[in-house]
Amino acid sequence: MSGISRRDFMKNSIGATVTAGSMSSIIKPLFSQVSGSNQTIHMAVVGFHSKGRQHIEKFHQHPNARVVALCDVDEEVLNREKEKFSKRNEPVKIYRDVRRLLDDKDIDAVAVATPDHWHVLMGIWTCQAGKHLYIEKPVSLFIDESHKLVQAAQKYNCIVQAGTQNRSDVGFRQAVDYIKSGNIGAIKWAQGIWYKDRDCLDTFSRPQPVPPYIDYNLWSGPAPLKPLTRSRVHYDWHWFWDYGTGEMGNLGVHQIDDCRFALGLQGYPRRIMSFGGRYAWNDCGETPNTHIALLDYDDFYLVIDLRNLPTATGVNSMDHFRGTRMGNVIQGEKGYFVGGRGGGWIYDNSGKKQKPFPGDGGGLHQANFIDALQNNDPGRMHAPLMQGHISSMCCHIANISYKLGDDIHISELQQALPADSAVQHAAERFGQHLQKNSVNADKNTVRLGPWLTFDDKSGCFNGAYAGRANALSGRELYRYPFCLPEEV
Repeated sequence: MSGISRRDFMKNSIGATVTAGSMSSIIKPLFSQVSGSNQTIHMAVVGFHSKGRQHIEKFHQHPNARVVALCDVDEEVLNREKEKFSKRNEPVKIYRDVRRLLDDKDIDAVAVATPDHWHVLMGIWTCQAGKHLYIEKPVSLFIDESHKLVQAAQKYNCIVQAGTQNRSDVGFRQAVDYIKSGNIGAIKWAQGIWYKDRDCLDTFSRPQPVPPYIDYNLWSGPAPLKPLTRSRVHYDWHWFWDYGTGEMGNLGVHQIDDCRFALGLQGYPRRIMSFGGRYAWNDCGETPNTHIALLDYDDFYLVIDLRNLPTATGVNSMDHFRGTRMGNVIQGEKGYFVGGRGGGWIYDNSGKKQKPFPGDGGGLHQANFIDALQNNDPGRMHAPLMQGHISSMCCHIANISYKLGDDIHISELQQALPADSAVQHAAERFGQHLQKNSVNADKNTVRLGPWLTFDDKSGCFNGAYAGRANALSGRELYRYPFCLPEEV
């Protein structure tokens, strides 16, 4: 199976990435025809088994946008969405291969909501085709790719919005302004929480048939064309490293991005590590179902705490931390914030509610992208590519730490971590949670990853684990013809 090796890809991958926060000053929109508040933006949506359906709806509802093209490798999904347009007597072009869609000169911008392993390749192709881009989170599957996408956006003057829609939530934006104004005092620590109930995957002794309405070659794209070992082609790819980034890149990216936004964190943490495991399930999944990342920002730790197991064995509920199952807790000297998507509340240190910030779930994120296009002003974007890139990179670094980790007994975890109170409390809760799910701390292990440091200027890791970490920064082989270009 031929392709381009990671060694060749890396020759031109590093060293051209612009620094954080500089994108809006460098990128100027390419298309004069989308300039002006009365112009209609012609949108294409690629991939809509899940999130893409929302993009179709939101862009369709916008008075200055029109969905003119749809693309998906699943013929059933494609026909389902096409039928909705037919019932409204609205013309829409249909594609199964994104390369044909990108040849369409009538398309101004493309929304990519495919599996993670397709994000960067489609993103680069979109930029090269002279179209603007809305790209779902995480913006990349690998560190090497992420730099390439930033380079492409810069070179082709494309406006690129990342799908971290919490930055567009009305209430959360107001809360961020409140926090940045010093109303809760100096930040002591921050914690991102996402406790999402999942089922274990089916495990099969032999490969499963791919449904005939799915073009599995196109679905696999740059990833290896492997036999199907799970019951569903769609969504369950999140839990396999060839295609997805696990819960860290699926949901943890929101929490990292939320906290970076709320605290004005423009660059990378000093160091990142993670620990966790895949507990209570005996299935074919590869990524951890209980995973904690620690981001060391010198003055405080950002803790990202992700769980897929219930409160306890046999219990139909999920844990919470300070009242949230899916949100962020930002602790200041004078109080704390709980929330994120959908807004939130400010509390005093006794836990009494002080100030509400009702939100809308970030439903105007697509409209924000259209606004930036119409005004030829990338500075209007709430989630520019560079911020999505950094938040995604933090997820990749945390996942690489996990992959490089050594197994220790869960009962030994706390003594192996920094003495910081927020870190220790998170580790203690981690052990208690597993104990309630029948995972014995003295008999079972946790994979404890090393601290990793990353140099954005070189695009490489440094320090004791640099060699092993750099080896995991990209795909070893891209499957022809779905190869990332050596030069964007």
